[in-house]
Amino acid sequence: MIDLPPGLHGAYPRTRLHDHIGHQAVSRAIRDGRLVNFCRTVVIQRERMTDLRTRAAAALLMAGTDAVLTDHTAAWLHGCTAAETNRVHLLVDYDRRIRPRPDLAVHYHQYDPADVVNIDGLRCMALDYVIADLLCRARHRSTALACADQALGALPPQERASFKADLAVRISTRRDHRGRRRAVFLLDLATGLPESAAESSLLLTIAEAGFPLPEPQFSVRDLDGREIWRLDFAWPDKRVALEYDGYAAHVDKAQADRSRDEDLRRRGWKVLRADVSDLRNPVRLFRQLSVELGSPERRTHEFWV
Repeated sequence: MIDLPPGLHGAYPRTRLHDHIGHQAVSRAIRDGRLVNFCRTVVIQRERMTDLRTRAAAALLMAGTDAVLTDHTAAWLHGCTAAETNRVHLLVDYDRRIRPRPDLAVHYHQYDPADVVNIDGLRCMALDYVIADLLCRARHRSTALACADQALGALPPQERASFKADLAVRISTRRDHRGRRRAVFLLDLATGLPESAAESSLLLTIAEAGFPLPEPQFSVRDLDGREIWRLDFAWPDKRVALEYDGYAAHVDKAQADRSRDEDLRRRGWKVLRADVSDLRNPVRLFRQLSVELGSPERRTHEFWV
């Protein structure tokens, strides 16, 4: 059996692989199932065909040297795991036409080469460009906010304000004005403090409904200033806490959660809990928040224009 070279994350231009191991060896590897065709000019290792890096590498090899990864794909490569991974997102110039396909989203736009960075050998748009773009254009606002929170959360706290300022400049100077108001609204919510994409989504749900914004990751301290509990969300003036029960974080912890809630109640807090069902249908949560915080302000859809 012929050993395959490493390739670019398991992706190969077919002609270069022909030069390396020979035309017959490539054909044999395809027949044996070790390689699969990504397109007419690119093949990938079968065992890596579901790996996003491999699919992204194959898309870049197919599109040519001027193509760059953007949108959700670039966000994921930058470490924003809330980004969608079902398709590879490519950015190419207007004069380069690529046939659409279900696993590939092609964006046509001119870009500044200074905004291109290299991650694991893959050409990607810079993080601030990518996050600003998602805040303006991502189909799901909650995903865009979660990516912004993850990008901010990866930074030291003292650098987050500067990064948000960079994002604000990106948003305000976009050639395409669509989505600017939405992006400004979402950027205002982004803090880097939520500990999961679901918590970012929950914050957005509360904000869109018009309730007062809570403080994420609020610290409850004793008389000596020592932290006793850290709350997912809190309205300190109302002594209302909201905890998100994600499965991974709370499985087999029901008794501990009850003990924690009881201790908070003794300290004067009202503890509300939400889970994934409240993200799908927040009516129950809104009813509880209305009781504790008062009726929400009316929202319009102007943010999404």
